[in-house]
Amino acid sequence: MAVMELNSENFDQTIQDNDFVIIDFWAPWCAPCRTFSPIYEKVSEKHPDIVFAKVNTEEEQSLAVKFQVRSIPMLMIFREQIIIFAQPGMLAESNFIALIDKASDLNMDDVRKEIESGANEQ
Repeated sequence: MAVMELNSENFDQTIQDNDFVIIDFWAPWCAPCRTFSPIYEKVSEKHPDIVFAKVNTEEEQSLAVKFQVRSIPMLMIFREQIIIFAQPGMLAESNFIALIDKASDLNMDDVRKEIESGANEQ
């Protein structure tokens, strides 16, 4: 599956319709973003079961604000509509693959229980 472009019109539907979505928040002027882009594309080809998407923060400022993107590139991983990872900075290919493996191994029932128990403690 090719990397898809997300915007304010298709963002929510993409998250709702897919159990595993990885998003690269980027901008055309960002040198680290341009360096990370080929890595992101290459890794996406190895994981056809995962939706890989990009958000151009220049064109989609409302999404950047909504997700508090203050530094780019920024990776965000959604599993079953839950943000399980959000961190700025580019990753080496091996680190990116390791991150995806860890995200894949998460038991989402445990994640939901942890979120619920945290909400009940407040």
